[in-house]
Amino acid sequence: MLFEYAKYAFKNIRHRKLRTWLTLIGIFIGIAAVVALISIGQGMQNAINEEFSKAGADRITIQPAGGFAGAYVSEKLYQSDVDVVNRVKSVEFAAGVIMQTGRIKYKDQTENAPIFGIGSDEETRRFIEKVDFFLIEEGRQFKSIDNNVAILGSNVAADMFDREILLGEKITVENKEFKVIGIQKKSGSPMHDNMVRITTGSAQELFDLKKTEELSMIFAKIKPGIDPSVAADDVRDALRKDHNVKEGHEDFVVVTAEQMIEGFNNILLVVQIVLVGIAAISLIVGGIGITNTMYTSVVERTREIGIMKAVGAKNSDIISIFLMESAMLGFFGGMLGILIGLSVSKAIEIAAVYSGINVLKAYFGFELIVGALLFSMIVGVISGVLPAKNASKLNPVDALRSML
Repeated sequence: MLFEYAKYAFKNIRHRKLRTWLTLIGIFIGIAAVVALISIGQGMQNAINEEFSKAGADRITIQPAGGFAGAYVSEKLYQSDVDVVNRVKSVEFAAGVIMQTGRIKYKDQTENAPIFGIGSDEETRRFIEKVDFFLIEEGRQFKSIDNNVAILGSNVAADMFDREILLGEKITVENKEFKVIGIQKKSGSPMHDNMVRITTGSAQELFDLKKTEELSMIFAKIKPGIDPSVAADDVRDALRKDHNVKEGHEDFVVVTAEQMIEGFNNILLVVQIVLVGIAAISLIVGGIGITNTMYTSVVERTREIGIMKAVGAKNSDIISIFLMESAMLGFFGGMLGILIGLSVSKAIEIAAVYSGINVLKAYFGFELIVGALLFSMIVGVISGVLPAKNASKLNPVDALRSML
């Protein structure tokens, strides 16, 4: 019986091609927008999680309270804080970094780029070599005797300037000359691929931080077998004692990799919900279009409904026929919307990769496709409920009278 309903409904849809296409537009535009946004949002979330996993789950970050990296904040971190963190039993090694934005000059061209200052000692080098973001494509890492040398992110070397910067050439950072001794592998992280890495001593001189030994951030590697949250609590306790502050009044923030991932995911989720909510408005418009189409169909098929009821069709049969028709409109609109939405998200991914941004990735999960299709069918069914009920309530005598 269900197959017969579907066959009959499909015949009616195919018979009114222009109206069907006009009705489908509202559905597939809404579904396409929702699918594209969810695909890009979920893909970005997966890419960010992957990037954090490259940095390692056994690392924690200490930042000044109220800020991030090179942003201006009233609270500060210093080299003495690195010494405190290094004395924590659950920490294997800690290193301070300086992050600022600086002017990079190569030949006659000047650009702005993130400057990343980090230690050149052997322990720090071993720490850096285990982080995928800092792997070397050409050249080498810093040595303890290095001075006025730089390691470039892949984009800085290959794309930032009109001409590629080669190993051994010199660049100017904030009016100071540096020799390029290394070029990092492309990581897909815009920040790391666009950075210029120099030693802590050079960064302190460039940004006048030598006397204060001020730092932007501290990275710490946890000892094997220690839970990151436990190590983070140990670091907080040690820094509270050193800074002479009470719990809840810290002038620093200790974040595990898991907490950082969770924070980014929460932000992405909120943004995604807002954008999908806006896109879903067009689905409401599409649903209204289906309702309007089905009401028009009821009026046009009054005589047909009268004949069906005269030969024994029940109200439930009439309702089933019209609901099947509206569900089909939702199904076909959903199919078109999914194809368009996934195509748009893939095009965005390709454009982003071409621009050097690897975190904008399209997601083609089975649950996304099935969920979008079911959702569009549900919209179709809900939109057809009132017209279907209206059709089922037609009096057979009145319906047949309209034939005269």
